[in-house]
Order: sequence, then C-alpha cells, then structure tokens
Amino acid sequence: MATLNGKPVTTDDLLALALVNIGHFTSMRVDDGRIRGLALHMERLTKDCKTVWGADLDTERVRAYVRPALDGQAQPCVVRVTIYDPQVDMGHPAHAADPSILVTVRSAGTMPPPPLRAMSVPYERDLPEVKHVGLFGALHTRRAAQLAGYDDALFIGRDGLVSEGGTWNVGFIDQNGTVVWPQAPVLPGVTTALLQQRTEHQTTTVTLEQAKGMAAAFATNTSIGVRALAAIDDTQLPTEHPVLDQLRETYLAIPGEKP
Repeated sequence: MATLNGKPVTTDDLLALALVNIGHFTSMRVDDGRIRGLALHMERLTKDCKTVWGADLDTERVRAYVRPALDGQAQPCVVRVTIYDPQVDMGHPAHAADPSILVTVRSAGTMPPPPLRAMSVPYERDLPEVKHVGLFGALHTRRAAQLAGYDDALFIGRDGLVSEGGTWNVGFIDQNGTVVWPQAPVLPGVTTALLQQRTEHQTTTVTLEQAKGMAAAFATNTSIGVRALAAIDDTQLPTEHPVLDQLRETYLAIPGEKP
C-alpha cells in the first residue's frame, strides 16, 4: 500500500524521491490500530516540514491519509509518512515549496527482537535533528558493520563521543542501575522521548570506553521498542538486566492513540 496525498502513487510520483532524495519522514508502529506517541510523531513532522521546506503541515490531513492506508492491513505493522515535493529539481531545490504526503505500510516484527551486536564507526549524520530521507551514510555504515560480522553500526562523533545507532537511539544502564542517555547531536527519537517522560534518567556525554563499561546497553525506536545490545565491538554486554525489563514494561504499557 502506497498513496500520495491519498491517491495511489505512480512511478512518476516517486522519481523525485528516488533521484533527488530530499525530504523527511516519520515511521510509526501500529499495534491493534493504535500508535504509541502519535502526537509526538505529528510534532516531528510539523517541525521538520518547517525546517526542510519552510512550510506548515496540516497533521489532520496526514492522519486522514494514514487511516485508510491501515484498512485491512495485518498488524503489527509500521506506517511511514514521508513529506517531499514530487516537483523538486536537483538544480533548483529552493523552488520546491509544495510538499506532498506519501504514506507507505510494511509489516512489523515482534518486540523485543533479539539482542544486536554493534560495531563502533566514526560517523555524524547531516542535520541530525531532522529525520530526513538522506540515509546513504547510515546504511553504508550498517553495511560495513554487517560485512564485519556485526548487526549494525554505533556512531562515534569526531569528539570521540557516542551519539546514536544506524536508525535507532542508544541508551545505557550504568553500574548503579541508572539509565543514561548520551548527550550528543542525535535524532530525538519518539520512543526515547516516551521513555524519558516516564523514567528517571541522566543525560551526559558518553565515550566509547565508558559505553563498553556499562552494565547494559540498549537500542530504541518505534519498530523495536527496547532492544538489548549484546556487544559493542569485541566487548560483550549483558542482555539481561532488571532495568531493561522495567524499560520494556514501561514502554509496552504506554497507551496508543488512534490515528
């Protein structure tokens, strides 16, 4: 299922997204017809639309396009809303001023997925505060990590600090059982925000060495919830911890909203 402004999408509609690749999006997991953090996802789309396109976004219109896209879909699933201008031109991107709403749906796995092994990679995303469609760098690092025998990449900035994963935020549990979120330029994830609203935590800089010395580490995003990290590079990490269990329970207990 794919629609553009509520109508079936055509190949021509997608050419600008494929070839020029400028836009932004949010992905939302749907369980039993409800989305955790729906209001935060709409806030993200509104903020990013202003940043990327200099335009306002009607989130009621977004929701009106999401609802029929979910009709008859097996759940759980993930609905992605991408905001881009099909008329954008590579030579004159400043002329693009009429962003459209692309809605796509894919199946979602069970939560939580198995623990993942991450390889540290020097990398910083462009405009990290925006969930934009420019995924080349993130997917290139993921591919490099997988070719090296890992599941995904953990980004390390030029300052030597841990920031985030390929398409997920990272959190840690220190030796005192405190949840620690790295202070760095990252995409502020909705799942992370929901957890931060409901749990005691600290936000501080985390070096790679400090990350490897934590009692546990985990990844978060809308598709996976809270997923344990089994290793960072060649350092093994515990995948079972009481605080990890509490974080998962807290997240799953958050009531979803109907789109």
